[in-house]
Amino acid sequence: MAVILEKDLERGRAAFEQWCEAARAELTRIGVPTAATPASTAIAAIANEGAGNGDNGTDNGATGITTMPASPAPARLAIAPKLPRPVMAMAVRYSLFLLERKAPGPGVEVRVAPWGAIKILDGPASDPHNLTPPDVIELDPQVWLRLAAGITSWNEEKEAGHISAVGERDNLGWLLPLRP
Repeated sequence: MAVILEKDLERGRAAFEQWCEAARAELTRIGVPTAATPASTAIAAIANEGAGNGDNGTDNGATGITTMPASPAPARLAIAPKLPRPVMAMAVRYSLFLLERKAPGPGVEVRVAPWGAIKILDGPASDPHNLTPPDVIELDPQVWLRLAAGITSWNEEKEAGHISAVGERDNLGWLLPLRP
């Protein structure tokens, strides 16, 4: 089952963009420099560490995003725009859709409760008696959106205890940030 209906894709894109704009406003408020570019590009470029693979690189060849200097991780880990529940739900669903499109497959289940769950990456699928694949990752919506937008890295969120991951493939940092 799709995480977002085709008819809702534009609404989802707008919600993700709205979340990114609100996050950029919070970043500006705490003194993090942002580029004068569209929100999804500017926010995705902010992570100091891990654009893509969790390392301290400056260029992510998969997305073409170059990182820029960022605030210390604790400040970025606190970014959590307060948006209406329907906007948050659409932003999460749309960003999960982007991940699913980027890395299709049945091997890893990514859950962002209460608004969505997808299966991605090749690998062992669930068996008929247990519909959950062997690799499962669970995140809160704000954590997921920070990762999807590139505000924080996988390693920062994992070290802060914000990611619950079970299985061999418990790091999706190389797939993030996401671009519409």
